[in-house]
Amino acid sequence: MSLAFTLHTAPAVPLEADVLSPTRLAGLGATDVARMPVVYGNQRAELGDFFTISGAPDDTIHLTGDLSRIKFIGAAMAGGRLFVHGTAGMHLGATMSGGVIEVEGDAGDWVGPEMTGGRIIVRGNAGHLVGSAVRGSTSGMQGGEILVFGHAGNEIGSGMRRGLVAIGGDCGDFAGVNMLAGTIVVFGQAGWRPGAGLKRGTIVAMKPVELLPTFTFACTYHPVFLRLYLRRLRLLGLPVTEAQLTGLYQRWSGDAIELNRGEILLHQA
Repeated sequence: MSLAFTLHTAPAVPLEADVLSPTRLAGLGATDVARMPVVYGNQRAELGDFFTISGAPDDTIHLTGDLSRIKFIGAAMAGGRLFVHGTAGMHLGATMSGGVIEVEGDAGDWVGPEMTGGRIIVRGNAGHLVGSAVRGSTSGMQGGEILVFGHAGNEIGSGMRRGLVAIGGDCGDFAGVNMLAGTIVVFGQAGWRPGAGLKRGTIVAMKPVELLPTFTFACTYHPVFLRLYLRRLRLLGLPVTEAQLTGLYQRWSGDAIELNRGEILLHQA
């Protein structure tokens, strides 16, 4: 039987609860878990002040309620499974290295910042800076997978070094800004200036997008590696069409103001 948390008192200000992780709560019973410390604004509090906790510890946690003001859910998670039956706040899965986080609703800004492994699935929309570096850092996501079935905000994959970010809907401006490596796939409409400062890595846009003048057309072809990525994303439930799987893509090299070794692939409908 897994641990189940049901929100009974919604926080009036952001609540930092990085203890909400299978890694942090392993081996603890419901009574001990209720006493785990959290930061409520500028005060110390306990998980039991906000959640009704039931069940027994194993490698799975269920969180239920509007958790949009609860930050750092699943932070530093190294294994197990965490389900959010509702919405999640900022910094979901920050620096996680393993396991699976699944959110039924929306998630706030900074989903999976600087994560190195594992998988995050957001069934609704996500905020800005999905899989990115935190402010003041140059290193974003370094491994793992982030799947957002809805829309996402600006600067997804900022400073990204490895891994996969897939957005089922639209995304905002500056996708892959200062990206070092990794793969971003946007099935909806991408915003302005994708790949600004791109050094290496791949950004895939399924709809037409205006590129910066520092990108150069290379060729039109069918990338074999992309077929493998798209098949996996289809198995995970994202809306991959047969035309996207088998169609042609324009390859644009850039960003010329950097190493000029990255690429943006534009699907040819």
